Amino acid sequence: MRFLLEGLTVYFPYEYIYPEQYKYMLELKHALDAKGHCLLEMPTGTGKTITLLSLITSYQLAHPETGKLIYCTRTVPEMEKVLAEVKDLIEYRSRYFTDAPAPKLLALGLSSRKNLCIHPRVAEEGSRESVDARCMRLTASWVRERARGAARPGAETTDAGAAAAVPAAVPDIELCEFFEGLEGAGADGRLDAGVYTMHDLRALGRKRRWCPYFLARHMVAYANVVVWNYQYLLDPKVAAMVSREMERECIVVFDEAHNIDNVCIEALSVELRQQGLDAAGRNVARLRSEIERVKSTDADRLKREYQRLVQGLASQGALRGGGESEQWLANPALPADILQEAVPGNIRRAEHFLAFLQRFLSFLRTRLNVNQVVSDTPTSFLTHLQSVVAIEGKTLRFCYDRLTSLMKTLEISATDDFGPIHRVADFATLVGTYTKGFAIIVEPYDERMPGVPDPVIQLACLDASLAIKPVFAKFQSVVITSGTLSPIDLYPRILDFKPVCLASLAMTLTRQCLCPVVLTRGGDQLPVSTKFDMRDDPAVTRNYGRMLVDLAAVVPDGIICFFVSYSYMDSIVSRWNDMGILSALMTHKLVFIETVDVVETTLALDNYRRACDCGRGAIFFSPA
Repeated sequence: MRFLLEGLTVYFPYEYIYPEQYKYMLELKHALDAKGHCLLEMPTGTGKTITLLSLITSYQLAHPETGKLIYCTRTVPEMEKVLAEVKDLIEYRSRYFTDAPAPKLLALGLSSRKNLCIHPRVAEEGSRESVDARCMRLTASWVRERARGAARPGAETTDAGAAAAVPAAVPDIELCEFFEGLEGAGADGRLDAGVYTMHDLRALGRKRRWCPYFLARHMVAYANVVVWNYQYLLDPKVAAMVSREMERECIVVFDEAHNIDNVCIEALSVELRQQGLDAAGRNVARLRSEIERVKSTDADRLKREYQRLVQGLASQGALRGGGESEQWLANPALPADILQEAVPGNIRRAEHFLAFLQRFLSFLRTRLNVNQVVSDTPTSFLTHLQSVVAIEGKTLRFCYDRLTSLMKTLEISATDDFGPIHRVADFATLVGTYTKGFAIIVEPYDERMPGVPDPVIQLACLDASLAIKPVFAKFQSVVITSGTLSPIDLYPRILDFKPVCLASLAMTLTRQCLCPVVLTRGGDQLPVSTKFDMRDDPAVTRNYGRMLVDLAAVVPDGIICFFVSYSYMDSIVSRWNDMGILSALMTHKLVFIETVDVVETTLALDNYRRACDCGRGAIFFSPA
């Protein structure tokens, strides 16, 4: 249908609209008119996604000065679903433009290399990190220069030595044909107007022999609608790479944002274990060997890097150099907190920086020697660091940028091998930058296996508003929405922002289709509750399990069982296994469990749906 909403022509691709959808559009329009942020709750199943897309794309059409729609989701299937909705909406809208050409719109999804790569060998790599590393081995600028025999950028040569300065081409070096195809297309390497899911991008890439990942990265700047993961805006390391050029007039939507505070906290938290510190020590030794090799073959490369560091990393663009193909993750600190000045003299030389890292690693190892949980503040941690190994907090702030500069100078493309030392640099940069809103927690073992020594030191972000603050400051309209944002008044305080619109909309029910049941006692007449002082009672655990078994025996298809947290869910599932309740459940239905890993959870949800569709039935365990 097409209708007027306070003077705005809205294109909605269905015959009927729910009352709550209409109210949702009203609240959203008021926020866009006021150029402010909003917080909207509408129950799952009421068409929230198409309501958002219909209103915002109609608003873009009526107000050309409005920027692109940046739609943030949590999983790849959700991204594909949003893009499919956009495609249906645009096809429907075009019916109303018979006398004139329909307005052109470009919408696409951007995900990791692992989800978009079509190179036959690279795509087979198991983890995201290994795919990124294999891709860099084929596309990094220094690899392509060696393959073609091009002169190295920044190398100083005289006319007499110009011929000698250009190395001969090395034909045996493998390059990515898809990346080379996109680069060779030049200005023609672009997308026409339309809606492109990740499947569409991969199909187009195979047809034209273009890399879908770098094509999508390039076209994000020209798109009207961009769909990607939360991390592309909330994680400073990723946001600085892909979204720093976005204009202020963009409309940002965080969908299914009931856990957005956890995402913000995780984006600025770093965890280090003993095994990781040992691997980081091996990374330092390998870097030292690489430095000695470069000294003997191309010492001027290290000298040029030193001069850049003297003049300042940011001003010289030392970390922005090269193309998109070899971009490492950016500084983990928020943009406003990154120091725009020269690197301290004690870590400018590569050898000195490695010695600095070695001392910091030694200090972290000593901090892991604890017999009980220890909590510390960043200020106290830095004071202890200064007194023990003479490392200043300000020097730590440059640690990540300095490591990235060194890796580029040494032309290391095996990025997956150096993950441990990058996590240590993450930790160092953040603890040196922030004194408030963080805590350093050292635990002697994993709480799930208290009998096995497994020390861990965690820099835990305690303030969710830190990660999302740059998003609120940069974009004029940010929409936070979900089916469950209760209590909705709490979110502005947690995220530290003032919404111009805040609304919680109820579902319209034409019939009585909900049957709430409040369980106060189990089959043995003992009280049951998830209150903190009762939740670990074996009788409570047993009664909840028996109730679930009874429900699984009579309820067809699917059941979703919510828990108060991941840790409580792990504890209950373990106890149910010991009590034989899990075995009883699986005689009636298959059991799937949500984890903190997005890929695992997506696979579990897909299999849960399949089990329900085929009649086998399934139970899905998930934190609320």
